[in-house]
Amino acid sequence: MDPTARSAAALAVAAVLSGRSLDDVLPEHDASLAPGDRGLLRALTYGVLREHGFLAAIVGKMLKSPLNDEPRVAALVEVGLFQLRSMRVSPHAAVSETVEACEAIGAPQRRALVNALLRRFQRERRALELAAASDAARRWSHPTWLIDTLRCDWPEQWERVLNGGNEQGPLTLRVNRRRTTRTDYAASLRAAGLSYREVANVPDALVLDAAVGVDRLPGFAQGEVSIQDAAAQLAVELLDLAPGQRVLDACCAPGGKTAHALERADVEVLAVDQDAQRMERVQENLTRLGLSADLLAWDAGRLQDRWSGAPFDRILLDAPCSGTGVIRRHPDIKWLRRHDDVPRMAAEQLRLLESLWPLLAPGGRLVYATCSILAAEGEDVVRRFFTTRADAKHEPIEAPWGEARRFGRRLAPGGDFDGFYYACLRKSTKAA
Repeated sequence: MDPTARSAAALAVAAVLSGRSLDDVLPEHDASLAPGDRGLLRALTYGVLREHGFLAAIVGKMLKSPLNDEPRVAALVEVGLFQLRSMRVSPHAAVSETVEACEAIGAPQRRALVNALLRRFQRERRALELAAASDAARRWSHPTWLIDTLRCDWPEQWERVLNGGNEQGPLTLRVNRRRTTRTDYAASLRAAGLSYREVANVPDALVLDAAVGVDRLPGFAQGEVSIQDAAAQLAVELLDLAPGQRVLDACCAPGGKTAHALERADVEVLAVDQDAQRMERVQENLTRLGLSADLLAWDAGRLQDRWSGAPFDRILLDAPCSGTGVIRRHPDIKWLRRHDDVPRMAAEQLRLLESLWPLLAPGGRLVYATCSILAAEGEDVVRRFFTTRADAKHEPIEAPWGEARRFGRRLAPGGDFDGFYYACLRKSTKAA
């Protein structure tokens, strides 16, 4: 039987839960589906992964023996439950089409079981959902270690943070000032029948009321606009760029912040990332936008081995991290990350920070950023760095967004913003 959006979603979910990245898995199924079914595939896959903890708990309440040895069947049942709970799909279609998908996932013998589970959920929905919600990890569909960490790091807001991670992030645009203005581009959106809103204190950002494909965005192919969350757009504001400055964008891929810096000021940019394949995407983005930068596929932590030029006036270190601030856009992060990943990543972040600091000119500014909402990857890293550098000064971020910490400022995920952390460091003009 040919694959359907439902069978493909079940296979994708099962692959993620076995340890694979959703970004790697989804393209494998696109070619097997009609173009019109790919949107449904994504809606189902992202939705199930957002609610996986809760959905799995419901399935567990209905089974005497778990489907541990049949991950594809378990995933397919969750695909059916998600349709019944959270999508505008007729209950009959949700059940019948999901049952039919058993054959496409290689489990035709499980048609009766899948049918029975989905129909039982329809009859006993309220009781099953109440029972599944009794456990915090299942209710919030986050792993227990992450809930416990957020309770510690965000004691008054942890529930808001979890809710923010479970919502669907909006489609946010970044207007290219070299091609147009936000006012003029907004007029283009209205002419195209697309409604939007401006993001306060993020001068290049527009959020669409409903997501659309890039082919429907006016001027996208001509470089008038890019897709970038409002929180990520704050980086260029903190860099405080001026014409003629030398700028280093470390760990730059896929290049959104590199491009934004070039859109905003006549600066000379060196963009570095150790993933050569992702650097190809950086070049593609710059070409579409009509921008240019020096690109280097290299470990930013060893850049001193390859760089003998003048120091940089500005350095942006968007450090690799757990990605816990962007779970609403990448729900697979919840199920792929482990508690012991965090200290390993924090050590890497500190290594990069210490390695790049000598490349910053006296009086220059380094912006440290992560799309993490964990203190261990944000203010704790910066605090540890300051204990070893007498020539580093913390510059508090005075802003209407987020909340101030002892070092830096953080944003909770939700609404117009992904979760993010920023800190600004200034190098002394005197010898350390």
